[in-house]
Amino acid sequence: MTSSTSTAPQEPAQRSESEPTEKGTSSAGEGVQPVKLVIGAVGLVVTVWVAVNLFLAISYYPQWFGGRLGIGAVAIVAGVGGAFGMFSFLNVFIEALPRRFSGGLIPYAFLLPGFSLVVLILIYPTIQTIHYSFANSESTAYVGLENYRAIFADGAFLQAIFNNVLWIIVVPAATVVFGVIVAVLADKLSATGEKAAKGFIFLPMAISFVGASAIWVTLVYAYSPPGEAQTGLLNAVFTGLGGEPQAWLNISAGRLNSLLLMVILIWLQVGFAMILLSSAIKGVPQDTVEAARIDGANEFQVFWRVTVPQIKTTIITVYITVLILVMKVFDIVYVVTNGSFKTEVIANLFFKELFNARQAGQAAAIVVVLLIAVLPVMYYQIKAFRREEAGL
Repeated sequence: MTSSTSTAPQEPAQRSESEPTEKGTSSAGEGVQPVKLVIGAVGLVVTVWVAVNLFLAISYYPQWFGGRLGIGAVAIVAGVGGAFGMFSFLNVFIEALPRRFSGGLIPYAFLLPGFSLVVLILIYPTIQTIHYSFANSESTAYVGLENYRAIFADGAFLQAIFNNVLWIIVVPAATVVFGVIVAVLADKLSATGEKAAKGFIFLPMAISFVGASAIWVTLVYAYSPPGEAQTGLLNAVFTGLGGEPQAWLNISAGRLNSLLLMVILIWLQVGFAMILLSSAIKGVPQDTVEAARIDGANEFQVFWRVTVPQIKTTIITVYITVLILVMKVFDIVYVVTNGSFKTEVIANLFFKELFNARQAGQAAAIVVVLLIAVLPVMYYQIKAFRREEAGL
């Protein structure tokens, strides 16, 4: 009895002696791992340094890489390999930190490169542009509000604003209207016919603005003197009806040439509007449509009073997306008329001021005005998205 009593209390003592050892091991496992930390940090720095210098070499010494094919291959390797190496070493670096830090840092660490690119590509140039808008043409001295006074006193700038407003009024509304019409009509076809029609309408989305402009100028708006064959569709039809061939893109009366340029953008964007609106229309509950028909509503009333209110959010989204695109329109005007014959727009005027007139300060001021005009639209779009997500 005595021996058993004396040995029993020794077991808790042995456990208590072992507990500090286990805690020490646990805390050591959660501490900093210096080797992995150094490997991650050095690897991250080296990877970024190599990738950046490869792209700089491509920019300054393209002859080193043996033509476009070599440049493309190096760019792919540097871009994809650099991104893989950067995130891999970043992960090693984070995992080497104490566990209580690494778990919370990993999401932010992987978001950091993306946010850094946003700052580098978007935010920094925006701040720099605003800064340069108060400087002279060489960006070497401040001139206050002189650049803003100069552009608002310039008739070309006021004309560009008027044309941009005209584009804003016509293009988004026309794109939405035609998108809705095509979506509704395509929905009435068979499954095969619907796919074929939508594919045909969506096809222009695969064409660049420059390519589309060249197509329309060559095949539709082309002009030949009277007596010669009219290769442009518009003049071929017009002369076939007894009229004289016209240089349509030179006619500024009623802003006809600007309207013809808008047709190109509408043609490009109708497919985008059709896809989104068609999806929204298909999502309208059929019981609400059937209930309206039972109540005696005709097809137009069903569409206008039942379908449209339920796809209103999608209509607004399409409208605002095209609106923002229109406010920045450049390619079509630059390729087709370069702003001649009263077709000037703000983005094209900025290009001329910066690269032709070498007026960096005024060019920056023009961009700032455009930025100020776009911001309220973007704010409304973000607000509308948040209301939609909240189900309001």
